[in-house]
Amino acid sequence: MIIQAHDKKFKPYLEAELITERIKKLADEISTDYGDKKPLFIAILNGSFMFASELFKYISIEAEISFIKLASYKGTKSTGNVITSIGLDEPLKGRHVIILEDIVDTGKTLSQFLPQLFDQQPASLKITALLHKPEALQHPIKIDYLGFAVPNKFLLGFGLDYDGLGRNSACIYELIDG
Repeated sequence: MIIQAHDKKFKPYLEAELITERIKKLADEISTDYGDKKPLFIAILNGSFMFASELFKYISIEAEISFIKLASYKGTKSTGNVITSIGLDEPLKGRHVIILEDIVDTGKTLSQFLPQLFDQQPASLKITALLHKPEALQHPIKIDYLGFAVPNKFLLGFGLDYDGLGRNSACIYELIDG
């Protein structure tokens, strides 16, 4: 089914069932790796809210979650600037921290945010991303838990938006005719 957001049309790319199945596997991996560590998940808003919610439902160990708002997109293009609009309140020293990202494309957002986290001396810091665009990567970012590697296309749904619209889809769509 073709959907529209603002002036753009999108076609199906990843079905909801496939996304959920992969998220369950990621949750199992993380639960196994962090069995006795009580990690703190930090979800990067706005895009990761659906991913964070779905993943956290299947985490089977003691864990906490917090949210931070970082942004670098306007429309279908990265602005190149990372804006922090909601900060992190929890102390990270000695904590096992897992970052939750909806998508890693250029890596700029995380490359600017990670040093701030490392300055707080967490016991460990891992990155979990639902999606990763290896072709778009400009900053070296190691993704420890990955849902899907995707081509360098503009995607919408499951938290990903186009100027605020489309986040509420359970599926992920790709832009038709860029």
